[in-house]
Amino acid sequence: MANVHRLHPVTIAPVLGAAAAAFLETIAVANTAKAYAIALRALAAELGEQTPLTDLEGEAGADRVAAWFTGRWGGAAAATFNARLDALGSACAWWRDQHWLTGDPLRRIRRRARTPDRTRALSRAEVEQLLTSPRLALRERTLFRLLYESAARAQEALALDVVDLDLRNRRARVRRKGGAVDVIVWRTATARLLPRLLDGCRTGPLFLTGRRARVELPPGDLDPATGQARLSYRRAAELFETATTGLPGGPWTLHQLRHSALTHAAEDGANTSTLLAYSGHTSVASLARYARVSPEALARWQEGRDPSSRRH
Repeated sequence: MANVHRLHPVTIAPVLGAAAAAFLETIAVANTAKAYAIALRALAAELGEQTPLTDLEGEAGADRVAAWFTGRWGGAAAATFNARLDALGSACAWWRDQHWLTGDPLRRIRRRARTPDRTRALSRAEVEQLLTSPRLALRERTLFRLLYESAARAQEALALDVVDLDLRNRRARVRRKGGAVDVIVWRTATARLLPRLLDGCRTGPLFLTGRRARVELPPGDLDPATGQARLSYRRAAELFETATTGLPGGPWTLHQLRHSALTHAAEDGANTSTLLAYSGHTSVASLARYARVSPEALARWQEGRDPSSRRH
């Protein structure tokens, strides 16, 4: 008796632009969808949105994708390189599940090992130079100061609404990475800036764009009085890069404020439990790469141990 083989249904693969859009619609987390869209739109722009997805198949397709990818992100940091590769890998896996692809167009590309960077924390003097710069507008000064004093992730601070703030007790409710609700706290400098930024406002997002939104947005991302939109992470990162361009070692990244806050707290003697609460981490392993002694603190420690310094 002849063997019976189960066949997959015949599916006509869409063009690249439509395939990318279909995949992105399956991503429920908005920030993840935005990150994945960067790689997918770049691929569609390079090959053409109307290019049949099947053009990615075979040796020629793999060679073409590898040449484009390494040319486009070969000079980027390992984290960026890997993030773009992961985005395309997730899309290709989903396309294979739809039977639009059979092979792996990314098989010529290998993830990069991330070299630990132990100098990412800024010195206290560098942080203070930035935060007291007369060039900073009130919104940027408040955001950057809040990020440093609270050690919050930038996404957590940007998601804050005015009603989340407890100004009297210098704290706010945030939603941490992973969805847990937590509290961040700040010090005097932030406490003095926030009322000036709010200027009597009692509703809407805390940090806003400079003008009315030009596209339709969810009501929760709009200020009901002015129509201004919630400040995005991308725009906040651009503002920070501009503010730190020209400073020693600049431009810096928003994440360096959080990194610096945790490093400085560890240098000041904060114990592990305090650092976990301060950072919002749930494991000591995740915290360890932040709570490292800075080169400046290490130099001070060595100076204190130097017999010549003690004699003087």
